[in-house]
Amino acid sequence: MMVQVFPLILCRTVALTYIHGKRTYAKLSRSSFTQLQYFDSLKKKSAFEESEKPLIVRLASGQTLEGTAGCTTPLSLAQRARIKGALVSKVNDELWELGRPIQTDCKLQFLGFESPEGRLTAWRTGACVLGAVLESLLETPVCREGVSDLGFYCDLALKDRTISLNDVEERCLKAAVQKLPLTRLDLSIDEVQEIFKNNVLRLQLMEDQMTGPAVSIYRCGDSIGVCDGPLLPHTGHLRVFKMLQITPVTLSNQTEASGLMRLLGVAFPGVKELEEWEREQEEARKRDHRRIGKDQELFFFNDVSPGSCFFLPKGAHIYNTLTDFIKSEYHKRGFTEVVTPTLYSTALWERSGHWEHYSENMFTVTSEGSQTYALKPMNCPAHCIMFEHRVRSWRELPLRWADFGALHRNELSGALGGLTRVRRFCQDDAHIFCTPDQLEEEITSCLDFVRSVYQVFGFTFQCLLSTRPTPCLGELEQWDNAEEQLERSLQQFGERWEVNQGDGAFYGPKIDIQIKDAIGRKHQCATIQLDFQLPIRFDLQYVGKDGLSHRPVMIHRAVLGSLERMIAILAENFGGKWPLWLSPSQIMVIPVGGSSESYAEQVVHQLSQAGFLVDLNDDQGSTLNKKIRSAQLAQYNYIFVVGDKESESGTVNVRSRRGKQLGRRTLEEVMAALKQLRDTRSNVDEF
Repeated sequence: MMVQVFPLILCRTVALTYIHGKRTYAKLSRSSFTQLQYFDSLKKKSAFEESEKPLIVRLASGQTLEGTAGCTTPLSLAQRARIKGALVSKVNDELWELGRPIQTDCKLQFLGFESPEGRLTAWRTGACVLGAVLESLLETPVCREGVSDLGFYCDLALKDRTISLNDVEERCLKAAVQKLPLTRLDLSIDEVQEIFKNNVLRLQLMEDQMTGPAVSIYRCGDSIGVCDGPLLPHTGHLRVFKMLQITPVTLSNQTEASGLMRLLGVAFPGVKELEEWEREQEEARKRDHRRIGKDQELFFFNDVSPGSCFFLPKGAHIYNTLTDFIKSEYHKRGFTEVVTPTLYSTALWERSGHWEHYSENMFTVTSEGSQTYALKPMNCPAHCIMFEHRVRSWRELPLRWADFGALHRNELSGALGGLTRVRRFCQDDAHIFCTPDQLEEEITSCLDFVRSVYQVFGFTFQCLLSTRPTPCLGELEQWDNAEEQLERSLQQFGERWEVNQGDGAFYGPKIDIQIKDAIGRKHQCATIQLDFQLPIRFDLQYVGKDGLSHRPVMIHRAVLGSLERMIAILAENFGGKWPLWLSPSQIMVIPVGGSSESYAEQVVHQLSQAGFLVDLNDDQGSTLNKKIRSAQLAQYNYIFVVGDKESESGTVNVRSRRGKQLGRRTLEEVMAALKQLRDTRSNVDEF
């Protein structure tokens, strides 16, 4: 196969000097020496030939620059245009390393650390540096490295040794300032097996990092590892390292500790970026949904059912309010709700194909001797069973079935984290069965559904068109046609979107929707997926206008996604300050003086009858200020203070939880305003 190399190059002479540069592995072990020699031989074979063809590059600012195909790099153009802070680029919307030569006329965009792509590129490079440091320090090979939203990490077997995080930080910085070049090769499976033949555990773990027939390998100093995306041209772009923690790693299909330890860290181009990250972390800690859940008595977890949430009354109110919200939208949009079993024979999962690919993530039980059943991790096979239950006509289509059934997935214990990763959850899950001619309209309708829901929460969002992966199932012509239909729907939708090349499901392309919360973090919740395979596996048919049998198209669709995860996102987005329509603590009534208590009880009764969640604080031992402060800390949306004047005039004195005094108003006026806020699902705090 073709092998690519993307070193830091400004022209062919520089590249060849780099390729044939000085070897530094005289002091290495024989196995490391052999590994580096083999890597360099592959790199030498992949050396490019410079083209004499001129090219034109258009920058995001509108400026155009000239270059030479196969020689000019984004880094050289950034230097010519005096653009500072670039860590990675996009060439014609494709993520592109700064040191990778441009091959044709293009539009070029530079991305810095403030962008998600730039941050991941920096942290991916940080993982390379950390891997090199650990292998040098401990003389033990790293078996896996990677990045996440939390930072970068390396996994290795420490055995009985201990290391200092401060020492690792200092060593990473010393390695980075050497400006070690980072060389990346895309290799075949056979080549990867040869290069890591002495690291059996890495080869076993590599399946988790593979997204296609080729594997991306890097060299940093005398260390070689695996990466899954662009790297910086050299390590000198990183000037600050911070090691966060060391934790044990539990491997897939194992419940016991593997003996591997994970070092997690972060790296930055400078101190300014570190300080900004620390501010983000502090804000995230304040908004942590686990803290909010405990403080507001919303939910908790218990070891009697690991990864399954116990929702207390206030948490259940939020859960049910979200469910009711989506159900009200279903009624408007032609969805009907179905109820399906939780436990199925493995025959269903074998028929759907999930048993082969997903059985390790299912909870199973044995009944009546040898019969094995599994708790459902998704609803789609059950909906296929319902579709085939009887003969279907084209007049019934599209069929839009929604299902709020409980789902169970056997997540690793180390992956569980509050409401964001659980074993028992519920999705606002729906499946649409339609004709090919109806597909585009259904996709557009699903996108409109997503927009209307996210606008209620105040989320901004972007769409990602995830296209055909390798490998995939189905005819290429069918894939191309489906992707074109999705693209037309996105263009008609009018919101910002981009192509996420090769990230579709193996059974069909999809549209993933990423929301941005109040502190700028992105979350993927909604998804719209086409499925060609389940209708084939279940041999689903409908009778068309022509009287012949036809195959329906199946659409998987979720808007909120997991209700548990959405509650976590909303808790952190609002910082625990729930809008009135979602809030489990809406109104606190505080009487002032003994004679006003009966009136306060009357106010509570009327508000309760109108459907509001209202409490009464008639504690004689607390001062008014203390009661008000207590209600504000408990995040009651409104505090109604009533005394003799309010009792005589039929009014309440209204304060918001932010401390603003909204004044004395009649109870009828207040209730009308509150109903308006609740029924319109408004996020404002005042009226």
